[in-house]
Amino acid sequence: MQGSLEEQFAAIAAAGCYQGIEAGLPRKEEASQFRELLDRYGFQYIAMVFTGEDDHAASFEKQATAAAEFNPVLINSHSAKDSMPYDQQQPFFEHALRVERAIGIPVAHETHRGRAMFTPWTTAALLRDFPELKITADFSHWCCVCESLLADQLDNLKLAFERAYHIHARVGYAEGPQVPHPAAPEYAEELSAHEAWWQEIFKARAAAGQTEFTLTPEFGPPGYLHTLPFTNQPVANLWDVCLWMAKRAQSYLK
Repeated sequence: MQGSLEEQFAAIAAAGCYQGIEAGLPRKEEASQFRELLDRYGFQYIAMVFTGEDDHAASFEKQATAAAEFNPVLINSHSAKDSMPYDQQQPFFEHALRVERAIGIPVAHETHRGRAMFTPWTTAALLRDFPELKITADFSHWCCVCESLLADQLDNLKLAFERAYHIHARVGYAEGPQVPHPAAPEYAEELSAHEAWWQEIFKARAAAGQTEFTLTPEFGPPGYLHTLPFTNQPVANLWDVCLWMAKRAQSYLK
């Protein structure tokens, strides 16, 4: 989003269909204003953290602890690395679960390219080994990584549905993590597949007794959003794409 923090919050509120925001932690100089704007607009907050540096576990703990100061309803984590051997991923997630219990805020680990949960099968292995782990379901990445709509991953998808705590409602396709516009008829099959997956998640959470659920229409800017050659002009209006998905998703959550 463009503009100042205050302008961004005002635009989100004026859209009339958002109950909160999902974003990384504010800069130190903006932290006080960020808290005030959350209160002013009555927004819930989902904090995003990104592990890295030389120690993924330490960076997770540092960021998650800082995020807790903003009282988020959820922390969404880009966790570990796809290249990290599994025997190194295990102690990372053990530590992440200890931190989650200590701060008392749910943590959902995102199914994202470049991260530990970048495929259905790597995610399933972690979910089986760690029954407490929760995920942010962004299956658009899996479509890209698997070059398919995951027809051969039904068992792994079922496990993911059961453990999904948050949804990133972006529509991917076999050749990329984001269709140019989810309303375009040429991507009707992809939209239908994603919506069917999201409905399964809602059913699973309802069956578990959860009465509230969060979903972010997380379509990204260029280069997630396709652009025209030579001019680099976006082929769709990102704000309109996210708003279209937000309004459509409201019907799922009623």
